[in-house]
Amino acid sequence: MDENVKFIEDCMNKILGGTDITREEAGKLNEAGKKEPLFLMAAADKIRKTFCGDKMRFCSDVNARSGRCTENCRFCAQSGWYHTGVKEYPLRSPEDLLHEAKQAEAYGAERFGIVTSGRGQSDPVQFASIVKAVKLISQQTKLSVCCSLGLLTDDQLRQLKEAGCQRIHCNLETAKRYFPHICTTHTYEEKEDHIRRIQKAGLEVCSGGIMGLGETEDDRLDMAFALRSHHVTSVPLNIFSPIPGTPFGKNKPPKPVDVLRMFALYRFILPHVIMRVCAGRETALRDLQAFALAAGLNGAMIGGYLTIAGRPPEKDKQMALDMGRTL
Repeated sequence: MDENVKFIEDCMNKILGGTDITREEAGKLNEAGKKEPLFLMAAADKIRKTFCGDKMRFCSDVNARSGRCTENCRFCAQSGWYHTGVKEYPLRSPEDLLHEAKQAEAYGAERFGIVTSGRGQSDPVQFASIVKAVKLISQQTKLSVCCSLGLLTDDQLRQLKEAGCQRIHCNLETAKRYFPHICTTHTYEEKEDHIRRIQKAGLEVCSGGIMGLGETEDDRLDMAFALRSHHVTSVPLNIFSPIPGTPFGKNKPPKPVDVLRMFALYRFILPHVIMRVCAGRETALRDLQAFALAAGLNGAMIGGYLTIAGRPPEKDKQMALDMGRTL
């Protein structure tokens, strides 16, 4: 047997037996996967099927307040530091957000996220409006409600939980080593502290990042191990899509085969989590979008990505069915 195939199989069997792989093994697995990418993907998908089953997890979100963000994330269209031409608007009403949620439910989402630009929620009137929206969506739909509202206080987390919010989103974005290269207005440590406080408040954590910000493959692996150390529930995996006007506006997205190999590695490192393919998949993976599911992922964001349009949800549902998943 080829040594790369054997190493991949050995790592797969180790995980199926209930033992996590080490950071050193993940590095070797990455190199083996470069030689045998399809075998790595197949092994990752066996891990997915064993621990997560065939249920496809669709989520959707709404850009509830757009633009003029105080943070300088170098990839983001909504940062007030750059001129990207993104549409700017104040916080949308609870009734408007409820309408968006009902639309998301109608086209197949099981979760709905309320997302706002900005470092956090310093305006009590606006925060009260968000809490009202969470209550309305929880009461009038069958959706699970998530929120991505920046860095929140303990009291704000408590209020959201009481209103019916189940999960809070807080992306690590990249590895700790590389984070200062993408943002300097808040720190990686602040994000990690926020994740711990979310969990202390009795809420689940959705946390992932973006591939293609200039980071190394080691950085991508390090982020996966950071997510494992925080015991997150859901991992959204985005592929960088250049936004004109941002400092990263001329960056090139990673190659499809490199993205798919990393997806598979994330499943090896995080065998039990809900792992979704999100923004950037249409442009970076092109005709290979279905391969994300073959590489061990069990979810997707549908209906668009805040400032970037997605494809029709019907196509994503058909893709999942064609790959043998249940809706």
